[in-house]
Amino acid sequence: MTTDPGELLLIRHGETEWSRTDRHTGRTDVPLTPDGEAQARALVPVLAARRITAVLCSPLQRAVRTAELSLPRGTGVVLEPGLMEWDYGAYEGLTTAQIQQTRPGWDLWRDGVPTDGPERPGETLAQVGNRCDNVLARACAALEETGGDVALFAHGHVLRALTARWLGQGTEAGALYRLGTATLSVLGTEHSRRVITGWNIPA
Repeated sequence: MTTDPGELLLIRHGETEWSRTDRHTGRTDVPLTPDGEAQARALVPVLAARRITAVLCSPLQRAVRTAELSLPRGTGVVLEPGLMEWDYGAYEGLTTAQIQQTRPGWDLWRDGVPTDGPERPGETLAQVGNRCDNVLARACAALEETGGDVALFAHGHVLRALTARWLGQGTEAGALYRLGTATLSVLGTEHSRRVITGWNIPA
């Protein structure tokens, strides 16, 4: 008798005030809104239907709180710094429209962010991709060891980049994978090929 292989469950955190207003929220540690907490709680039955045997979570509070509210009490959650959101450098807290006032046509996935700030150094596309590769190596090891699903609680852009890397694409292909707050996406395999088996599934 064979069992289905485990899959990677990607959970973007619930709504924050900054995500609600489309501000780039990298390392600023903003909390969930009341609606964001309700979104996280709504994930309970969705995640309860999965056999989760390992959980990796960004250390930023919006991801940690989402995990706390959506998983059974006592679930072991391992903080994984590699799942922190993109460091947007000088663009932290700005909307795309605000950035385009000084950089017309700017696109995060093509043009990147300033990487020379003393307080917020910013990250290149390659640096984000390297972080995602390291997280995937750790998550795949957990898949092998546990045989169940591995849940990753994190942020919109880093999870989109991680998905591109899972599929063997360049990090810039993350532009293609839109993610809403408090959604579940699933990465798995078909005939030994890495695929997306579910995407942007609302609670």
